Amino acid sequence: MLAVKVPKREAERVRRKLIELGVLSKGYAIRREGEFVLFPVTKPVEDFKLVETDFEKLKRRPRSYREVVNVPDDIKPLLPSSFDIIGDIAIIELPEGLMPYGKAIGEAILKVHRHIRAVFAKGSKVEGEYRVRELVHLAGEKRTETIHRENGIRLKLDVAKVYFSPRLATERMRIFRKAKPGEVVFDMFAGVGPYSILLAKKAKLVFACDINPWAARYLEENLKLNKTPNVIPILGDVRKVAGKLEADRIIMNLPKFADRFLREAMLSVKDGGVIHYYGFAPEEDLFSEHEAKIKATARELGFKVEFLEERKVRPYAPRQFNIAIDVRVLK
Repeated sequence: MLAVKVPKREAERVRRKLIELGVLSKGYAIRREGEFVLFPVTKPVEDFKLVETDFEKLKRRPRSYREVVNVPDDIKPLLPSSFDIIGDIAIIELPEGLMPYGKAIGEAILKVHRHIRAVFAKGSKVEGEYRVRELVHLAGEKRTETIHRENGIRLKLDVAKVYFSPRLATERMRIFRKAKPGEVVFDMFAGVGPYSILLAKKAKLVFACDINPWAARYLEENLKLNKTPNVIPILGDVRKVAGKLEADRIIMNLPKFADRFLREAMLSVKDGGVIHYYGFAPEEDLFSEHEAKIKATARELGFKVEFLEERKVRPYAPRQFNIAIDVRVLK
């Protein structure tokens, strides 16, 4: 095989040059011979010493756990193509028929994704007042606490005790970009603080409320972890807080039940303030039902609303989407 032979002291400079020229052969291990380094190349290169030699072919690292998992061939087409990663914990959704192969699936995920330390399967839907689900341990460490990094912040949490979705990282950044410096923000269902702590980088003050005591505990830890003094954590029912404060911007990240708290949100937003409302909706009619509820609540209170933006956030179930509606409230 054709190779460029250079002294060790010039190796890094030459490597970069070969990449820039697009002639460095991929998939082969670079060789060292005494005081020289040999780079495999796809064609002759001017101004470099060329030799013929053999190179060891590199083994391609598998890109998906499905390439290495030890299950029967007829099962492989049924394997999920994706899973959630929260910190160093993977959470995968497995149909009931795949649960007997859970251990093999978990071990394959650990093998391919070296930074993952524990793998769990979803054991139930998100349920209850605290919005948590049962988890079934598949492989790796038997722990559910981790530190997740996104959007330049760190979030400590227990995936078995609090609700958290890494798939909302892009949505959280979208809201951050819309926020204006010096605002007062009310995060009505704050969880461990992914919206609150991010928005605190711009806001004057953030009120972060959640009814789950575990979420409140981790929120307080995360405020220290991120050195965020301008977030006020509130443990309790948001109904008891609403109307006692005024905010320029309100986050309603409770898509299954947000419509039940529209009155509280509108009573807490300033004249001209913005509410970021989330819901679930069928693909064939994403927004009209939620728009009607928002308008009806505003009428009851004698307010007006202006719809600013409506978008699909992510798929939620077959032909179902998590949607976002940004609305300005005029009092």
